Amino acid sequence: MKNIVKITLSLLLFLCLLNMPYGYYQLVRFLALVGFGFLAFKASQKDKSEQVFIYITLALLFQPFYKIALGRELWNVVDVVVGVGLLVL
Repeated sequence: MKNIVKITLSLLLFLCLLNMPYGYYQLVRFLALVGFGFLAFKASQKDKSEQVFIYITLALLFQPFYKIALGRELWNVVDVVVGVGLLVL
């Protein structure tokens, strides 16, 4: 299940590089919050505190309630780095 969440989040983040409707980005932010929250929970069950910290930080970065304005170019970099990081780990 953990791998499915990671692959799905990676694909969603890579699709953010395309010119998508604004609603898609909102959906990705919500799904990222839920997905990273799930990954943090799973990591906490295995006492992997470093991963818990990383996943919680990513959940807060992508959360949909308070928009963090990084600009399109920087968000694209973040999406690629996080997407590749999820696939590598």
